[in-house]
Amino acid sequence: MKFKTFAMFVGPSVFLMLLFIAFPLVAVLLNSFQVTQPVFTTQEIETCSAGFLEQSCTTEIKTIPVLDENGDTVTTTEWVGLSSYANVLGGDRLTRALSNFDFGELLRIDFWKALRFTLTFTLITLPFVLGLGLAIAVVVNNATRAVKGPVIFVSLLPFIITPVIGALSIRWLFYGDGIATVWLEAMFDTDLAVAANGWAVEFLMMFYRVWHVAPFAFVIFYAGLQTVNQDTLESAVIDGASRWERLRYVVIPHLMPLIVFITLIHLMDAYRAFEEVIGFSSESQRITLQYLTYDYLQPDDAGNRQISSASASAMLTMIGVVILLAAPLRRTWRDHKGA
Repeated sequence: MKFKTFAMFVGPSVFLMLLFIAFPLVAVLLNSFQVTQPVFTTQEIETCSAGFLEQSCTTEIKTIPVLDENGDTVTTTEWVGLSSYANVLGGDRLTRALSNFDFGELLRIDFWKALRFTLTFTLITLPFVLGLGLAIAVVVNNATRAVKGPVIFVSLLPFIITPVIGALSIRWLFYGDGIATVWLEAMFDTDLAVAANGWAVEFLMMFYRVWHVAPFAFVIFYAGLQTVNQDTLESAVIDGASRWERLRYVVIPHLMPLIVFITLIHLMDAYRAFEEVIGFSSESQRITLQYLTYDYLQPDDAGNRQISSASASAMLTMIGVVILLAAPLRRTWRDHKGA
């Protein structure tokens, strides 16, 4: 292919990647090393009470933001190096917690609290997503043609539903006087307050993630099952291999590239979980790294946002994703070189 033709095909993609990925990433990186704050000044303001014969006046000094000729707040940008990263990681609280081996104090720092839950959420849901997706695919693949279509449709429903709506549906089943809560209370003759228990909320968030993402794994595995060599399977049957042995020694090795693919997608997606925190209103009990970044961007009482801390949190989240993906990507690269 001529270079001009190659450039015409690749050029638009490269331009869009630079515009929407590379430039914002560089901007976030720069923002994590600098702090932009409004400029304030102090003014002496005299306030007088109403009155004709006797009027009392008080003088007080107030700190007010400096405005430019257009009425906008004047700001100043200062290069702070790694200070924002240190603040996000906990600063002096982190040092004290590590020096005293106080992991309880460590997990009370927002970043480490969010990292603990994000890693637990990501790594625990992964095997369930893979196992449930493969189980559904095997069942559908062996179902009769008459029921195969309806089963596929029902299996895909959780993946079709909007994530926030799906999370709210699970929440309404268990929070307050939800149907599932009332049923469990009647069965065990006790009062349940799911929303007040952090571990129960964490379990529901993981349950929702597996329920929502397993259909994606099912679709990928079902497509892969259509390419399994039937001659190899028939040879295994003739050799006396059981269903489990055929699955373990023929089907799963054949699907291994798809297992790695789903693992990569799930690790990236689950590590950036956000809608679960909103859907289950778990901000006071469980937060994710993505939600922590969002929280830094919320304006305080004075209307200021912690842009630098949010940028540092976003960069730390991205570094975490790269570390998580390193192992499966290394395996993929090794298999590619071996092939």
